[in-house]
Amino acid sequence: MYRYASFALFLAIGIAVQRSNGTEVTVKDDNDNICLYAQLMVNFSVSYEVADNKSQTVMFKLPVDVSTNGSTCDDASSTLKLNFGKGHSWSVNFTTNGKMYNADTVTFSYNLSDATIFPKSALNGTQNVTAKPQFTEVGIDTCYSCRSIDTIEGESVNQTLWNVLIQAFVSNNSKSENITSCAADMPVTTAAPTTPPTTAAPVTNSSTAPPPTTTPTPTLPTPATGRYNVKPDENSTACLMADFGLRIGLKTEEMNFEPNGTTSSGSCGVNSSQLVLVSNAVTITLTFLNDTKKFHLHALNVTGKTSSGGAFSVANTNLSLWEAAVGSSYMCNKEQNYTITEALTLYTFDLRVQPFGVKKGVFSTAEDCQADAENFIVPIAVGVALLVLILIVLLAYFIGRKRNMASTYESL
Repeated sequence: MYRYASFALFLAIGIAVQRSNGTEVTVKDDNDNICLYAQLMVNFSVSYEVADNKSQTVMFKLPVDVSTNGSTCDDASSTLKLNFGKGHSWSVNFTTNGKMYNADTVTFSYNLSDATIFPKSALNGTQNVTAKPQFTEVGIDTCYSCRSIDTIEGESVNQTLWNVLIQAFVSNNSKSENITSCAADMPVTTAAPTTPPTTAAPVTNSSTAPPPTTTPTPTLPTPATGRYNVKPDENSTACLMADFGLRIGLKTEEMNFEPNGTTSSGSCGVNSSQLVLVSNAVTITLTFLNDTKKFHLHALNVTGKTSSGGAFSVANTNLSLWEAAVGSSYMCNKEQNYTITEALTLYTFDLRVQPFGVKKGVFSTAEDCQADAENFIVPIAVGVALLVLILIVLLAYFIGRKRNMASTYESL
């Protein structure tokens, strides 16, 4: 029912308000010695049933303040259990053979009766999901570290982990300085290409051989403009609005983001808002920050599959794009390209976005981007130049006329 994926759907949620290294806990044994240490960040996306057989998706994070009641340690196994909110918990079970240890299962329990997280839920009570993490063969006196995004994906629940540092069997009452890194954090090495031996070319009757032909890469058409919004509930007007066409540039290919069939969701807050776009091939999460005077795009996460079927996941949580005053919208009609990471370039077309202060479901007055401002500079400069030229011609005309009149008076 649940499968493991190496990409994250909801990395950016909560990053704006969670500036620390995440949730950090220690578990002690009966002798009051530290037996388990953990520091990690976890985000959850849960789809649940509401009225009229409809579903709703909420996103929330593992808070910094948790309790470890139910966590256990012994020589053969240990359990990390983090309890939070109104009846929610996240736990991992570890086992060891004395030399290595593994994470066997991850269990996430969420209470649908908690109306603060699951408003209008048609069901009550606690739901449990269990999955197998990718966490194997860690040295007994070693901390497992994984800064990269790690997502356990299911039909109704997605769990995104990153910045993970765990030692399941602590000895000497202190965390080890030895690190076992996950595969995603390991540097990728590329083998040097080998040159095949050359052989003498066969003699032919033609004096020259035709050069090899290459097929040019087709140019993509301008992407269609999508109209997306986020509503607090079905009966409310939009609290976040965005119109744009998108092209995603990867190292291997470029692809247009297709608005047809794309679903939009997200959240609107006082200090941060989020827009999540899910198409058949790509999921895009945009997080905006509000500093009370201006807003900007702070984080972007893009995951999906290439045309060849390969999965990709790219994120940047330290952006400062699309800035405008709170209470206005940001607009940029001209095509723009942004280098998000070394592996991702984002192209925008006919962009207009307002993540805060939307009233009556319509955009507020727009602040144009610098590119659009530059578009006005050229015609203004041309107009000024023409005006100056006209003034010079008129001035020359009047000077010439005055001289002619003076010559006429002298002749008389």
